[in-house]
Amino acid sequence: MAVIEFHDPSGAIEVTQPHAPRVGALAGKRIGFVSNEQWQAYRMLPMLKKLLEADFPGIEVLPIDAFPQGNAVIGSEETAALVKQSGVDAVIVGNAA
Repeated sequence: MAVIEFHDPSGAIEVTQPHAPRVGALAGKRIGFVSNEQWQAYRMLPMLKKLLEADFPGIEVLPIDAFPQGNAVIGSEETAALVKQSGVDAVIVGNAA
């Protein structure tokens, strides 16, 4: 009898580094954007900003360019420090690609 072995390409399933906790509600929160400036981000992110401001009372959405943009800088320690110093409750990471 032949034995067939399969490779599982899904990778590790153990969570070793959790994401930040989810924000319970957006009303009254301060929100920032971090963008890699990919295709259509210049169009989609401002539209998302307007929709958030219209739908959630008291929300403060920072300007799209409040933090450095682009693949080369959005993952840097400097950008992370700027986000932390800004006092935002949440950040939307937009790639629009």
